[in-house]
Amino acid sequence: MIFEPWMGWTALAILGLLACSGFFSGSETALTATSKARMLGLEKDKDHRAKRVNILIDDRESLIGAILLGNNLVNILAASLASAVFLAMFGEAGVPIATLVMTLLVLIFAEVLPKTYALSNPDRMALAVSLPIRFFVTIFAPIVAAVQAVVRGTLRLLGAGVEGPVLSPHEEIRGHIDLHHQEGAVVKTDRDMLGGVLDLRELTVDDVMVHRKNLNTLDIDTPNDVLVQDALSCPHTRIPLYRDDPENIVGVLHARDLARALHEAGGDASKVDIEATKRDAWFIPETTELLDQLTAFRQKREHFAVVVDEYGALMGIVTLEDIIEEIVGEIEDEHDVAVEGVTREADGFVLVDGAAPIRDVNRALDWDLPDDEAVTIAGLVIHEAQTIPEAGQVFRFHGVQFEITERQRNQITQMRLKAEPKREDQQAS
Repeated sequence: MIFEPWMGWTALAILGLLACSGFFSGSETALTATSKARMLGLEKDKDHRAKRVNILIDDRESLIGAILLGNNLVNILAASLASAVFLAMFGEAGVPIATLVMTLLVLIFAEVLPKTYALSNPDRMALAVSLPIRFFVTIFAPIVAAVQAVVRGTLRLLGAGVEGPVLSPHEEIRGHIDLHHQEGAVVKTDRDMLGGVLDLRELTVDDVMVHRKNLNTLDIDTPNDVLVQDALSCPHTRIPLYRDDPENIVGVLHARDLARALHEAGGDASKVDIEATKRDAWFIPETTELLDQLTAFRQKREHFAVVVDEYGALMGIVTLEDIIEEIVGEIEDEHDVAVEGVTREADGFVLVDGAAPIRDVNRALDWDLPDDEAVTIAGLVIHEAQTIPEAGQVFRFHGVQFEITERQRNQITQMRLKAEPKREDQQAS
């Protein structure tokens, strides 16, 4: 074995290159694992390092390309120098020895160690490396651009185009919320509320409206004393008024307006002018997104709208409270009528009203029944069974057992549900 002075300097150069490799590896992990929300918050606090981090991760393709280029350059150079040293020391046996030694050194000190630290302190390290990495990204930009062009061209020749991001920002946020909930950092109620906000753009008013068969409406041509008495005894403050046909909505009677008119008439209901007291009905299409309708409610300073289909037929009504309940859950006050929805039984079954929305059942039981083809739990059973079941029939789909307990005419009014235990093959998958 021969050792010459130049070998010592070469060994120091190899150690320096390993340090550079560790820097690139740790920087890649830190900048991809850092919290963008945290960086945005720091940027608003005038932290220039956070601003650099946000600029880097906004162009993730150039960032990763520059880091990989730098990492491969130092790793290849370090391996070449190590091969030269070990060849001089051990002859032809130096090549496998150099390969083994460099593999261990790169794995431990240039990959595992820096990436472990970066995963433990992503924000701190991202801020620390933002300036030098920004320098390397700028220097390597022409080479990285050329590499990207070659890669994209090769993929096109192979018929594999470069696709956009798999997940939308909303889906990424939802994934983070579910992850934190599983880890115990976010309680179920908070998860449901945050998920409800994200769902507003995916839902339309027909998903949350009160269906026309459940509406409390009044005939505007009813004698005043009867109409006023019915209106005052109604649990709702806004009541649709119809003429001739219950689907011919001609206005909305507000309890506050009625009380004011009744006071001005000296308490004599027969003197109240219902036509002058009612408000114009606000008609909206059933395909309106909930987020758009929430914005419209705020702009018009209204709380109530009549939902119609594409032919103008009455479908139901939607209120501001209906939309808010999609976020915070069911809201009940002292005037609400108690409606049986979801009741847990001692034997593990859950008694569910057929008209209960699938989303409410999922939220109450922490299930994931699909709501793409139906709004209510009864609608889901009919869709899956492709028939209107009889009382006593039992169905199993989506990992849940559905036992029909009550049916009135063509409507499923009540059923018992129970989640089925997962099979071993399902658990393994």
